Amino acid sequence: MRRVGFYYFCPMHVPTSHIITAPVHLDLRREDLTHAEYGGNKLRKLKYNLLKAKESGYKTILTFGGAWSNHIYATAAACKEHGFKSIGVIRGEEPKVYSDTLSFARMCGMEFHFVSRQEYREKHEDYFKAWLRDQHGSVYLIPEGGSNYLGVQGCVEILNAEDKSAYSHVACACGTGATAAGLLISAGPQQKILAFSALKDGGFLRDEIRKFVYYALGDEEVADELMAQLEVITDYDEGGYAKCSVRELEYLRSFKAQHDIELDGIYTGKMMLGLDDMISKKTFAEGSRILAIHSGGLQGNVGIEQRLGHAIFE
Repeated sequence: MRRVGFYYFCPMHVPTSHIITAPVHLDLRREDLTHAEYGGNKLRKLKYNLLKAKESGYKTILTFGGAWSNHIYATAAACKEHGFKSIGVIRGEEPKVYSDTLSFARMCGMEFHFVSRQEYREKHEDYFKAWLRDQHGSVYLIPEGGSNYLGVQGCVEILNAEDKSAYSHVACACGTGATAAGLLISAGPQQKILAFSALKDGGFLRDEIRKFVYYALGDEEVADELMAQLEVITDYDEGGYAKCSVRELEYLRSFKAQHDIELDGIYTGKMMLGLDDMISKKTFAEGSRILAIHSGGLQGNVGIEQRLGHAIFE
């Protein structure tokens, strides 16, 4: 692991698993293995946010998410590991029984502040942030999903120098757009970035990704040039965010049986299902080389299993 400030973060060389050889070459970058508890893009997004908080003298991190949020899970674990107090502003009324995600976060020492769904929609407003600071004192705020400029900066580091020439396409699952923005900024000039929406009717994510790219670079012309390399794919949401169709469940099981790799049903499973389907339909030119990003979030499968009433992987 390389040392960044006083933190040990992502390894310099993340393992890659080979999935398909021909007629298209497909590899899976195992970002889920970058940390035992919270590996994946959430670790990337937290990296520079936590470094900034430390440099600025903050002792407490406050962030936002739902009862099954990968970001809440990762933030609680990272704060425990690196000596921060953590507060989670959780969407919805406090449940009588905590989800596994909230139980884990509480075990890591995270305090919860439950707000109504209507209040939660105001989380980006300055007056709402001021109110939270009145309630909790001096806190470093990280937005939902860790999706801000510093989160994008962390995601820029997913691709290494070799990736930029070795692959014609780089694919990721897309929820807020920050990961896709980081990949787009760091991509080689001939690479295509494929962002698979985990949200129903996710076409709007293109505008969200552009906002992140522009915010990171501060140049309208360059942002527009980079956006020409992006394709947002909306055909594989499998019912929408946190939904997992019968087709996707079958795919998760067959992928695990074939490759001994677990995918999450919220994000990466949808992306890999989509890539497999697109390859079978000969969407990609023969000889294309695709790098797919396994963005972690495996803890989310527990929530799917609870809704199903049985295990995904028997």
